Amino acid sequence: MMQKYMETKEEYKDCILFYRLGDFYEMFFDDAKICSKELELTLTGKSCGLEERAPMCGVPFHAVDTYLNKLVSRGYKVAICEQVEDPKQAKGLVKRAVVRIATPGTNLNTQSLDETKNNYLMCIVYTTNAYGVSYVDVTTGEYYVTEFDSENKLLDEIFKTAPSEIICNDSFLVSGIDLEELHIRLNVVVSAVDNWHFDESKCEQALMEHFGVSSLDGLGLADYSIGITAAGAVMQYLTETQKTSMDHITSIKPYITNHYMLLDRSTRRNLELCETMREKSKRGSLFWILDKTKTAMGARLLRNSIEQPLIDIDEINTRLDIISEFNDNAISREELREYLSPIYDIERLISKISYKSANPRDLIAFRQSLSMLPHIKYVLSSFSQSKLKEYGVNLDDLSDIYKLIDESIIEEPPITVREGGIIKDGFNEEVDRLRKAKTEGKQWIADLTEEEKEKTDIKNLKIKYNKVFGYFFEVTNSYKNLVPPEWTVKQTLSNCERYITPRLKELEDTILGAEEKLFTLEYNIFNETLDAIYSEIGRIQQAAKIIAQIDMFASMAVVAEQNNYVRPDMSKDGCIDIKNGRHPVVEKMIKNDMFISNDTFLDDDSHRIAIITGPNMAGKSTYMRQTALIVLMAQIGSFVPAESAKIGIVDRIFTRVGASDDLASGQSTFMVEMTEVSNILRNATKNSLIILDEIGRGTSTFDGLSIAWAVVEYIANTKLLGAKTLFATHYHELTELEGKLDSVNNYCIAVKEQGDDIVFLRKIIKGGADKSYGIQVAKLAGVPETVLNRAKELVEKLSNNDIANKAKEIDVEYEPEDYNYDIEKQTTHKKRGRKKTSSEIESEQMGQISMFDMGSSNVKTEDIIIELHDLDLSTTTPIDAMNILYKMQMKLKQRM
Repeated sequence: MMQKYMETKEEYKDCILFYRLGDFYEMFFDDAKICSKELELTLTGKSCGLEERAPMCGVPFHAVDTYLNKLVSRGYKVAICEQVEDPKQAKGLVKRAVVRIATPGTNLNTQSLDETKNNYLMCIVYTTNAYGVSYVDVTTGEYYVTEFDSENKLLDEIFKTAPSEIICNDSFLVSGIDLEELHIRLNVVVSAVDNWHFDESKCEQALMEHFGVSSLDGLGLADYSIGITAAGAVMQYLTETQKTSMDHITSIKPYITNHYMLLDRSTRRNLELCETMREKSKRGSLFWILDKTKTAMGARLLRNSIEQPLIDIDEINTRLDIISEFNDNAISREELREYLSPIYDIERLISKISYKSANPRDLIAFRQSLSMLPHIKYVLSSFSQSKLKEYGVNLDDLSDIYKLIDESIIEEPPITVREGGIIKDGFNEEVDRLRKAKTEGKQWIADLTEEEKEKTDIKNLKIKYNKVFGYFFEVTNSYKNLVPPEWTVKQTLSNCERYITPRLKELEDTILGAEEKLFTLEYNIFNETLDAIYSEIGRIQQAAKIIAQIDMFASMAVVAEQNNYVRPDMSKDGCIDIKNGRHPVVEKMIKNDMFISNDTFLDDDSHRIAIITGPNMAGKSTYMRQTALIVLMAQIGSFVPAESAKIGIVDRIFTRVGASDDLASGQSTFMVEMTEVSNILRNATKNSLIILDEIGRGTSTFDGLSIAWAVVEYIANTKLLGAKTLFATHYHELTELEGKLDSVNNYCIAVKEQGDDIVFLRKIIKGGADKSYGIQVAKLAGVPETVLNRAKELVEKLSNNDIANKAKEIDVEYEPEDYNYDIEKQTTHKKRGRKKTSSEIESEQMGQISMFDMGSSNVKTEDIIIELHDLDLSTTTPIDAMNILYKMQMKLKQRM
């Protein structure tokens, strides 16, 4: 046996091997050590022909799913090696074979998965400057393919789909993608598979064979090349690991990401679309607010819609029309939701049926779901909106499938399929005959017991049964002297003896034969029922999609009604005009306070950029996130939290909100901030919405202000960018830009002063803030009075160096008519420069490095130059570089 085990293990070296031995799955050697640790199993040993016993542990076969899920969720691959012949009929060793490989991306146990989230397996194929991507959810049959030409676009897609497992070619592993970050952020397992998976001809052939076509053009894949390789590799990997055909994957959907609103990973995280930044929980996210769905299918569709908003105004308006119709007919909508509520996860049920892993109770759940379809179809016919009527016409009630299950499977079947008790009486004549024989056989046993009691006068005589001896008479020791001599002793125990007789043996053969035949027949009929259901998989999947869409829209309608949302007016004129907008999540999270609503107005002309000033904790970040979320909600087709809203379609939303060190990649707060700003400036368009919060706070005041000023100038320039932007800052000097750039407008958070205290009014008003109120905020935070008093003294002294006065002297640098900027080459070319101020000339002559002249004295730099010259950049991490620059800066300040 161990030799066969070793042969199988050699074939599946990268997997933990679950080796079926009787009623257990056993693991040996290193696999046993891993499982003992991960699953908290007792480690034992087994003789294997070596000097030392082989480490061994095991799990019972009936509980294997629990242990399997633990291993798979921790990133392990597990090969399931089953007995593939009846041990009773085996000659020698029982034949065994690996029937499936369980991996994070192919986990079929739906009970261990989040029902509101897809479980994707993704394949990435990297070639020079191009990425082919395909991903599939084997539990629902969804299958996608696309291509990217940049690393950032690929990463955005990875963070959007959040796959459980990524397979790739060897080139991807050395492409420069930070795989450790992917593992930390997404808990995704990344592994390269054998090169044969990526053979172009084999990949094309695998797809054509699966979909039964002679050309991939009919699948919409004509414009994809590397994407086809990724899709084909996925299909071959599934066939290799699942050891069966993937017939429930009935279509593949190619798509181009710029057909949707693009959201990078920072924006998804900052806006907390589907989970919160800190706790990684659903509660507190936009998804939490909008999810009033009744089905798992509807919840998944809603989640995917939030992650991928639309830019097609007609499609958005169709969704808004549906929600309007639902809320205009609330009684019918609620009736519809009542019928949706009992529906199980049809998409994942049909996948279990296709894998032959469905049990009888799954079919009852499926039948219950199907019983709701005629009612839903009827209610849909009562609506007047065209799309809802279309759903009603196209929804197949699947009455034939319902009838098959209803007539064949009993109401409360057992969970197992091998022990009978599944098929209804009257469905199959042979089942009825064998069932009668089995029932009468039990009566025969009872009659024989009474007959032998009378003959032998053994008052406590019993006929019992076990799998080893079959049926037998059991006689206690006190009656052994009454046992007839023709009875044959089968087993002697301490307090009794067990006997058989020719007549009892004859009855046993009749009864057990009927029972065994009955169990086999019921099992076969059950599988035939699965096959019959599976043959209609296309109809079932189409019905499931319609149910998911109806559920999602009904959920949006209920949320809109309960939370007093309004229908946004969608336009293409680039204007965002929100009256009394509210943050959809914060307004639900605050318990004792009323949420203060605010207006927002941005356009493509004189109101492109809003500079927002005010103290920390006043609500600037909430206000900006609120605006971004309202725009995003509108473009997923949802009503929005406002009194009114006109939303011009945006192609991307960018956010730079908050800051924290990226310890995983050795990046400081400031480096993270600047990397995100760089990404925004490189990828935003004039149709984008940009949210920038406290740019430049991760470095010195002068450098930070300089960067923030330059960023605003760059965004304001229509030849360079010209995007709609909300820019919150603690640099009050930036308010000077309102008079210098036509598209910039100042706003601030209203604050009420009460002596040394302040009250945040949470209201956005026109104009710039004249104070930071930092000391008052520190007081609210509980900073000791001694520190506050000292801070007040220092503020008075430091305020003499008035940066604001210097800001007033600055002319704007980026005028459209005289400035040409090549962001890729990072060079600037001025056609006509302005004159330098006298303070700037003096500053240059004195060798100063700051943007503003603060009266510093001359600085000697020879030692700084030597230190820079000796710095080994090849061994310096980004965070080390930041620390070195900081020390150099301090040296310069000490010499001033």
